[in-house]
Amino acid sequence: MSRELPGPDRAIAAAAGRVAVLMGGRSAERAVSLRSGQAVLGALQRAGVDAWAIDWQGDLLAALGARRPDRVFIALHGRGGEDGQVQGALEVAGIPYTGSGVLGCALSMDKIRSKWIWRSLGLPTPDFVVLEPGEAFDPAAIVNAMGLPLIVKPSREGSSIGVSKVEQVAELQPAIELARQHDTQIFVERWITGDEYTLSIVDGVTLPMIKLETPHQFYDYAAKYSVDTTRYLCPCGLSTEVEQATAAIGLRALAALGASGWGRVDFMLDARGQPWLIELNSVPGMTDHSLVPMAAAHRGWSFESLVLRILQSSFRART
Repeated sequence: MSRELPGPDRAIAAAAGRVAVLMGGRSAERAVSLRSGQAVLGALQRAGVDAWAIDWQGDLLAALGARRPDRVFIALHGRGGEDGQVQGALEVAGIPYTGSGVLGCALSMDKIRSKWIWRSLGLPTPDFVVLEPGEAFDPAAIVNAMGLPLIVKPSREGSSIGVSKVEQVAELQPAIELARQHDTQIFVERWITGDEYTLSIVDGVTLPMIKLETPHQFYDYAAKYSVDTTRYLCPCGLSTEVEQATAAIGLRALAALGASGWGRVDFMLDARGQPWLIELNSVPGMTDHSLVPMAAAHRGWSFESLVLRILQSSFRART
């Protein structure tokens, strides 16, 4: 049954045509993507949109060709779906889709290249060291150069998969080995002691920032998706001036990577209140634990309205 919508939302739903919600995929974030996709599908159907699910595991173009949609809502997370590959296939097929294009997705998914671009533009991001595939490394030398704690990450994974906090020299090598199980490109980043915040951006609109508090070492996979001990504070407790200044950095960070439509920028704020860019998610989660829907609700948007505003990004010609 369709739900009564505000006028602008009704217009989007009426113009949407037939929408395929693309979910699943083959990345380590498959389970989360299925949850996001089902939530999006339900919202579109409640809004009266002719929408159906595609659980992508094989030939994408064959799956789309069986019932060619007018547009695709991408609810894929991780490599294959969030890194420009699916976006490129949809470009070739001439099918409009939500969110960032090929370049924006590819750069956002690659944390190392994101940081290189942000640093080149003078945007604040923590110091880091890239460890190339097969490169020998000296844990003591890294610690001497960067200090402790550190955080080790695969460059092209999401949901904190393969990420470790390092508090002693002896923990560095196992952390690097774990990260290399998930990606050939990994890096060691200076740990920022402070509070974690996230900024959601939809169609150029910055939503209220959320402060994240977890008893875990950091906001890891379990804290994101499976436990109830994580606290989400919105309003986030920052002054209006600081939140606005931080949001401005987030908008610059998104534009620098060529991203558009929607996204979520993650920050750390240190003890001095200095914001540090951590990463940009070009297809954020849309589950019941996800941050973009929480921020939208605090703005006064229903989940259906949020989904339709994201869907509207597929209406625009790409340049």
